[in-house]
This record gives sequence, structure tokens and C-alpha cells, in this order.
Amino acid sequence: MKCTRVTTSAALSAAVMLTLAACGGGSGSTTGAGAKAQTVPTVKGDGKTLTVWVMDGDYTDATLKAVNDRFTKATGAKVDVQIQQWDGITTKISTALSTSGTPDVLDLGNTQVASFAANGGLLDLTAYKADLEQGRTWLDGLQDPATVDGSLYAVPGFAGARAVIYNKKTWAAAGITSAPTTYGELTADLDKVKAADQASDFSPFYLPGQYWYAGMQFVWDAGGGIATKDGGTWKGGFGSTEGQKGLNEFKSFQNTYSTMASRTLDTLSPDQNQLFADGKTSAVLSTSGAIALIQKDNPKITSDDIGTFAFPGLSGKAQPVMLGGSDWGIAAKSDAQDLALQWARIAASPTVQDDCVFGKDGWIPNSQEAITAAQPSLDAQQKGFFTAALNSKATPAAAQWSTVEGDKSVNQLFSAIASGSKSPAAAAKDFDSHLDTTLAGGK
Repeated sequence: MKCTRVTTSAALSAAVMLTLAACGGGSGSTTGAGAKAQTVPTVKGDGKTLTVWVMDGDYTDATLKAVNDRFTKATGAKVDVQIQQWDGITTKISTALSTSGTPDVLDLGNTQVASFAANGGLLDLTAYKADLEQGRTWLDGLQDPATVDGSLYAVPGFAGARAVIYNKKTWAAAGITSAPTTYGELTADLDKVKAADQASDFSPFYLPGQYWYAGMQFVWDAGGGIATKDGGTWKGGFGSTEGQKGLNEFKSFQNTYSTMASRTLDTLSPDQNQLFADGKTSAVLSTSGAIALIQKDNPKITSDDIGTFAFPGLSGKAQPVMLGGSDWGIAAKSDAQDLALQWARIAASPTVQDDCVFGKDGWIPNSQEAITAAQPSLDAQQKGFFTAALNSKATPAAAQWSTVEGDKSVNQLFSAIASGSKSPAAAAKDFDSHLDTTLAGGK
């Protein structure tokens, strides 16, 4: 079944977020990083029901119906979709995965997969990877965090990316009529905007110091990373030559084009969307959902006034972006693993990704090929986000990464550098040590 194609900016305006399964009879498979490739089993499930947990707001009813109809036609089994709320979901999933009667398929945030896999809650899908990909190349920002020690534990579902959102009227007033495609062009354009409005509370590009998603783009563009696993041990990467290059470039850009007051702030206080709406900045880095929020804050800003583009890097390519999004996991305790594999394969199929995940839901689909297929239907605003998603990265596939995000230490790393309270070298040394200790707790 196909979904009706809808490709408006409004369809993309939902904020990027993220979880899916109880009966049947399936064999399942326990595999490892070196497992021999297998095809997803084709089994019948007449009289059985697959339970699928889906997070509220992730997929439309039309998309879920399309997947379920194809699944039922192929297997004879029915699907019980259970919509889950965000509040307390991590604890709820952890509990469900550890008990009998677990949901079979779960809609998981891409950065959540590693922690659930480390606890033994998810089925190892490595042997089926090639068949699940169905000839396509999954986006790194969805696939990488679902890959733990070389083994795949979830199937990419959809993505959301960050791109530069800028006020075309403000830029035109400064003599800029087209979006930059190189880092040099970007900084030259921002210099013009800065010269045209020298108010102390105006930012050519508002980039608050605690905005670590943005900061990581500079680090990744320089060839650095958050942490790597070597011999079973996680080691922080900010002190490397590449990491230091990225951190120094972040500081230079932030200090040059954002306000001094922003160096210790996050994106919410003050709200960077409101600053854009009020004319206090000409550009921000954000997800597509910010466009609708900006226009809500200031209805005088029309869609024609807003442009987008992927943030160009010093590397000569677009800066790598961190994807938010969803992966489909299968419960290790599911008694319908073969049916669950078939359902996940349909959800990741080119037809569903092209016609529904993109065409109906407006999300960035899960593969490079799907993004290419979407190009003719994209409007000018959408293209910036879809282009950005083609070069993506992810947080470490470590069970304890959520602890690092939760304690806000990564926010403070970039804030300390932006504010000058620590040098990039000193900040990196302290944070790498914190990473080494924290990530080691999850092995």
C-alpha cells in the first residue's frame, strides 16, 4: 500500500525525536559481528498478533497502516500498534525488554539503542543487515549508534537534521543574494551582515556556547570525534590534533559572529527562535521545526523570507551533522522474532521510506538513495536539511553515553571554550578524562 505524497514545509515542522511489539511463533537468530549473511525469514503468522510500540508523534496513522497492511498480506498476522508517551519512556522500555510478554518491535531513539543493546534487551540483527538494507545505503547518523562492537541492533527508521536557517531579507540588505556554499563564503557573508548592523545585542549568527550539537559539527569537520573504542576501552577524542583544531575553530566562529552574552548560554534561554523572530540575529542552526516556531513568534516573517543551507565546513564539504531520529529494535525476548524481522524489513523498505516516511510524514528517510529520490519534490527550505543529512555522525554507541548528556558536561565543555574560562586544550583534557571514566561504566 502506498501513502499519498505530501511534501510541504509544514510536514517537516515537527521536532525531531523517537520507540516499537506480543505473540507469534518464530525462531529468531543469535548472531555476531562476523555472522554469515542471511535473508529475513519468510514465515506465516495466521492467527497471531505482533505488538509494535510507536512513540507519539513519530509516524502518521497512514504510514503505520501502509506497513501493517503489507505485513498482514505477506504473513497473515495482525499488528497491535501501541502508541507510547515520552514521559518515563526509557524506564518503561527497559522494564518491558526484561520481562516476558515484551513488545516485539520498538520505535527507539537512535542514540538510545546502545544502552538497550548493552543490557541484552535487543536482538542482534547483524546477519540480516544486507537484506534489511534492500540495496540502499543507510545514513551514518542512524546506523552508527545502532551498531555496538560491530553488531547491528536496530533498523533505521527516519531522521531529522540541522541546517542553517537565515533571514533572506536581512542578508539581501547587506548585499547577499544567494546562500554560501563554502566556509569562506559563509564568513564573508556574515562579515557583511555584521557591518550592516553593529548593535551590541545583534548576532550575525546566533550560536550559544552550550550548543554542543553545533560545536560537534566543527570537531567532526576537522576530523575529530567524541570518543573511540580501542581494545575494549573508550577514549575521549577532544584532545587529539583534529579535536583541538575543531574546538579552536568553533571558538573563533562563535566569538566572532555571536554575541558575547551568548557564550555561556543554551538555545532555550533566551529562545533562539524568538531572537530570530525579533530580528536580533540573521541566522541560526536548527531543525526544520524551528521555521514554524519563528513564524509563529513573528507572523510578518513569510516563508519567502526564510532560506536554509547545509553549514559549509573548512573541510570543503558540508559539516557533518548529528541526526536525531528513530530506529526499529526487536526485543530479544520476543516470541515472534521472525515475524518482527519481516515487519521491520517492510518499515525500512524503499516503498515505505519514499512514499510514506518522506512522502506522507515529511521526515528525512533512512538512506542516501531515498534522499536523492526525494530531491524533485523538495522545496527550497527542505533542501538545506536533506542535504545536511547526507553527511551525518552520531554519539558513541556506548551504554553510558546518556549519562554524559544527562549531566550536561558536554554542554559545559563548549561553553567553557566559548567563554574563555578554559582553553580548548584544558577543557578537552578535563572532558576526555570524564568521558573515559563515565563510558567505561558501560563497557
